[in-house]
Amino acid sequence: MAVTDPIADYLTRIRNAQKAGHKVVEIPSSRMKRGITEILYKQGYILKYKFDEEGPQGHIKIALKYNPSTKEPVIKKLGRISTPGLRRYVGKSDLPRIINGLGIAIISTSRGLMTDKQARRENIGGEVICYVY
Repeated sequence: MAVTDPIADYLTRIRNAQKAGHKVVEIPSSRMKRGITEILYKQGYILKYKFDEEGPQGHIKIALKYNPSTKEPVIKKLGRISTPGLRRYVGKSDLPRIINGLGIAIISTSRGLMTDKQARRENIGGEVICYVY
């Protein structure tokens, strides 16, 4: 089955795996998904990840992170902002602030994928891909 919005599918697979309490989720790979995965890892939202190059597309295996005492997922909310039907672009002065800086917005810029904080530091705007907190 063809997926019309692969990024939304990526976020939904992570969300569903967390609700089911899975430790690992496997997702078809793309360059954008790899970039988002690396950002989630650097920001501490996932435990670890592995890129498998098997097959024509490859897969990303993501080890999900849970709070050790309460067993709740570290990622409380994953929200897709810019969709294929309605792209959301922001200038450098309109970059979103998620929960007063506690969450992150992933921005696709001319210099690659980055968080809203990095984009603010580099004084650059772009397409708001998703919110994570």
